[in-house]
Amino acid sequence: MAELTNLESKLGEVLGLAMAAQGATQKVMKLAEEEDASDLVSTLERMHREAKETEERGTEVAGALEGKKTAILEKARETKAEATEMMSTYLGDDADALDGFEFLTMAEAGEVGHWSIVETMARKAGNREVQDLATWVKPIQQRHFDDVMQGSLELAQGEDPNSTQ
Repeated sequence: MAELTNLESKLGEVLGLAMAAQGATQKVMKLAEEEDASDLVSTLERMHREAKETEERGTEVAGALEGKKTAILEKARETKAEATEMMSTYLGDDADALDGFEFLTMAEAGEVGHWSIVETMARKAGNREVQDLATWVKPIQQRHFDDVMQGSLELAQGEDPNSTQ
């Protein structure tokens, strides 16, 4: 397998996070549906579509990197597996919608940070394609973070802070 530069490795990581985000949004959608939080479900559906588009665009950019697509996608699969394992640990059998949104808040903050790193490294490397991808996706990731943070706060508002678990 081809050796990856730091930038190519980071591209693999963000692609893996986009892959994992699709599974995470589906999992949290089910939790939100169980609590009849339809406004939050529609937000999660949009986030799912945008994560899929990010994966597709990122895979296209990876394919333009001479002989690196396979290695970048392998890195993406590794990152997806790690993120999915974290989600499984965090969202156990007793998870509710608030737990799901709390997890997504952490995950989306991480994605915003990762894409900022990719953008900075791409700029320094003079890689216009990766830089353009990062510039396109960063505001989407920021919106995702803002949306899940707002959803977390809405769900927290509905909790009884004095009840026991």
